[in-house]
Amino acid sequence: MKNNLKVEIVKWIDSYTQLKNIREKVFIQEQKVIPELEWDGMDEKAMHFLVFKDEEAIGCARAIVLKNYMQLGRMAVLKKYRGIGVGSALLEKAIVTAKLNQLSSIHISAQCNAIDFYVKFGFKVMSDIYLDAEILHRDMTLEF
Repeated sequence: MKNNLKVEIVKWIDSYTQLKNIREKVFIQEQKVIPELEWDGMDEKAMHFLVFKDEEAIGCARAIVLKNYMQLGRMAVLKKYRGIGVGSALLEKAIVTAKLNQLSSIHISAQCNAIDFYVKFGFKVMSDIYLDAEILHRDMTLEF
């Protein structure tokens, strides 16, 4: 994989230390999301993607499968590793996983500053702008 990146599907119980570390740095410290919103009780039931570079966990995402689609969220990359394809590697793995599980689509609540990134993968904007955790978002969907 590009830049020695490896994306693994992990369970919360096995990898929560690494997942929490990344999300605390990105969402709580950097983006000022309040912990009560970040830790919503859904992690134990979800599928998680964890990106490693040289054995270090540097990015993550969370997928919740509902009916015939995947709700993808909590996508985060540590600041010093942005711009090297970590987000793309995460999204590619999520798309492949959704297709392997014969899901019809992936739904995301995208931060507005990341919309162009998701559009490159074929996601389409499905909502007006709204506030989530004091950050501007829009719903997006990728249909298969």
